[in-house]
Amino acid sequence: MDKPASLWTRIYDAFAALSRGEGLSAIFEPLRTPPERSVAFTIAVIALGAKMAKADGRVTRDEVAAFREVFSVPPTEEANAARVFNLARTDVAGFDAWAHKIAAMFGPGNEVLKDVMEGLFFIAMADGHYHACEDEFLREVARIFGLEECCFESLRASFVPDAAPDPWQVLGVPSNTPLDQVRAAWRDLVRETHPDRALARGLPPEAVKLAERRLIALNRAWDEVSRRAA
Repeated sequence: MDKPASLWTRIYDAFAALSRGEGLSAIFEPLRTPPERSVAFTIAVIALGAKMAKADGRVTRDEVAAFREVFSVPPTEEANAARVFNLARTDVAGFDAWAHKIAAMFGPGNEVLKDVMEGLFFIAMADGHYHACEDEFLREVARIFGLEECCFESLRASFVPDAAPDPWQVLGVPSNTPLDQVRAAWRDLVRETHPDRALARGLPPEAVKLAERRLIALNRAWDEVSRRAA
């Protein structure tokens, strides 16, 4: 009996097929549901992250390290993972083409696409700076993903540190929203972002750390809004 292919070998094979545009429907369908969705999530973040890392004109060690924080690669898989990263760097397709492929993989507005955006924001901030070209890149990806502007702004406010992040922006609501509606929005976001939900969506365990980080930002924003309303 043949030995099952390792996770990173499967990721590479699917990535290569997607790059060639071969058998997309056959590749997409099995990757839509857990546990195979972790393969799709990995492909999405690596494909777009590798292109975004070049958006500011350079790929830094910090950005490479950020990939490793999102994806824990065991020593036995380092060679296969390196093949995936090299393919991502050399693939000639534009980022928008990849964004459309990924949106098709999950369906516009799918919760996993928000998880992918979290991974991309994490990589964008790896060097400590959020560049204008990265903002333009991420806004266009979010548009292709079918995510609403308020969703993008909420993610941005959660991951991009400002001197005083706007708590209403983090929660994705206007500043004049009644407190009971803000509370409802906060509860919905917490429910969507909870690490248990991320695991249920089939994300790799390492990526759940991004959900935990976002959850902290959401709770901090709600505390600030409720404090100001008191």
